[in-house]
Amino acid sequence: PGQWLMDLTGVAEMLAPRTRAELPPWRPGTKLLAGGTWLYSEPQPGVDRLIDLAGFGWPPMVLDADGLHIAATCTIAELSRFTPPPELSGYDLIQPCCEALLGSFKVWNAATVGGNICLALPAGPMTALATALHSVATIWTNDGGTRTMDVAQLVTGDHQTSLADGEILRAITLPISALRRRVAIRRISLTPLGRSAALLIGTRDRDGRFALTLTAAVPHPIRIETPELPTPAELNALVEARVAGDWFHDIHGTPDWRRHVSLMFADEIRQELA
Repeated sequence: PGQWLMDLTGVAEMLAPRTRAELPPWRPGTKLLAGGTWLYSEPQPGVDRLIDLAGFGWPPMVLDADGLHIAATCTIAELSRFTPPPELSGYDLIQPCCEALLGSFKVWNAATVGGNICLALPAGPMTALATALHSVATIWTNDGGTRTMDVAQLVTGDHQTSLADGEILRAITLPISALRRRVAIRRISLTPLGRSAALLIGTRDRDGRFALTLTAAVPHPIRIETPELPTPAELNALVEARVAGDWFHDIHGTPDWRRHVSLMFADEIRQELA
């Protein structure tokens, strides 16, 4: 308690519910606390109440016939240590996506999958992983219900999501069909330990269906799907049409450069999965 009072001086109340029935009514000034690696990293003006999700005690991961269910509170470290069945090649994306969240072991042991997705940074590697593997988000609604949606539709822009106030991301599910896909990944940043400027993932299933996911170079995840492998010109045109010139611009890369490396990576991924 002393630490959070010191770091977030406006916080007057911290709750740690253990069941959904113990969740208080939502009100302005409330923030959900998962790992806290971003929440504690900068001032949070107007925040006077924290709800700590760790008290729910959700199992970090459950693998069943439907897929891999990852709790929102699963840490990056826990995800990186998961040993998958060898026949599920989609798991080859997990380690490089974890490594794209650059940070010390302290960060890996605190930062969570759900927190990274809900923070909605364009470079969020958990968003890239979830989008590329067609993950479904399970969301607790304010009225006590539950809804689901494609993670690709959850992040809508830089620090923007489609979650309503008080809604809680409970888990994401990576479908078993997506985990059987062949995968390829490319990532670049301006510095060796810098934030991703472009992170692209390609997948292809056994009947030839192809998908390309773009993140970091665009404000929100974009997933392009085709029934068969496109030609270089077709893929280039699809990327240009979907992005529609809206390449992300910040200190980690200019739009023109991000466009250039994204188109280059898209073709490399296409060739690798050919």
